[in-house]
Amino acid sequence: MNGKEDVEFLAVLVHRGHLGKGEAESLIPALKDGADLDGLLHRTLGWSEAHVAKLRRTNGGEVPELPGYEILGKSGHGGTAEVFRAREKKTARTLALKVLNPRSTRHAPTRKAFIAEAKLLAKLEHPGLVRGFGVARSGNTFFARMEYVDGKTLLEHLDDGHQFDEQAAMRIVLEVAEVLKYLASEGVVHRDIKPGNIMLSSSGQVKLIDLGFAAAPDDAPSDSDSTVGTVAYLSPEQAQGGAAADIRSDIYSLGVTLFHLVVGRLPFESSDDREVLRMQVMESLRSPELKGRGLSHHLQYFVEKMMAKDAEARYQTWDELVEDIAGQLQGRDSLDFQRGIRSSRRRGPGAVRR
Repeated sequence: MNGKEDVEFLAVLVHRGHLGKGEAESLIPALKDGADLDGLLHRTLGWSEAHVAKLRRTNGGEVPELPGYEILGKSGHGGTAEVFRAREKKTARTLALKVLNPRSTRHAPTRKAFIAEAKLLAKLEHPGLVRGFGVARSGNTFFARMEYVDGKTLLEHLDDGHQFDEQAAMRIVLEVAEVLKYLASEGVVHRDIKPGNIMLSSSGQVKLIDLGFAAAPDDAPSDSDSTVGTVAYLSPEQAQGGAAADIRSDIYSLGVTLFHLVVGRLPFESSDDREVLRMQVMESLRSPELKGRGLSHHLQYFVEKMMAKDAEARYQTWDELVEDIAGQLQGRDSLDFQRGIRSSRRRGPGAVRR
């Protein structure tokens, strides 16, 4: 390897969390003097020759090598892990492999949470929840095995400029609520409901895909995760910190998701997360779009009730929320059907709307 390639590879190792910035900088003088990076990593850091060779082959683990799996492509990434589409050689089935990144692997609490999430997912089974098949380890690499869902997250659809009409958005929210109702029956509160954690498969099926912040009801967060979740979707009580896990917080986050789907933006927006948290606690929900886009009064009611500042004013159970939204959708379907029948009688056969 020449000096330039070694420096570029060293940057990759830092970027992907294999090396700290300080460790990398300590190797630069020797590289400038003509030393070989692979030898330095072996002698200075104690990395085995096989480990260094593997990092070279995979460009620092950009495409992981996992025994028994053929990596077919990258499906997504987050702050702690990357997701790959893979073929399991033994069964020939396609799976999603969620691979913990090196930096997170070295952080014991994150590693423990990753393993706990994978084990929890493997115990649960619902058609609207991505299936989990456990967690495995190859060398220093931890990965969770999951059902592969061919599709995109709701956030990706929104980022692509897709507009969700009222009917579609309410059906999605109803399906997610059914999954959350199931989780609650299993003693689990999600705590991170958002469009980025909800997938829409190519066949139109809704799938909840992430349980990274899940907890038991009434579990008080630790000091390190007092504002668990994603800032833009946190309930007021979560935004203030220290709130125990509660389904009403999930209901609030699902309300924000419904708002985002039908309006196309978040209810409280700022480049400063602290300002978003302040608005969630202090400011009332104001959206001229809810009243100016031909959206029904029922949808406005659902959003406002789900996003009530006071948790006591929101829906108190998933049964209550599911019953209300399902009833409204059934009423709309019935109304549309009756209108179609009347229209077909006026226009003749084949005119029923679908």
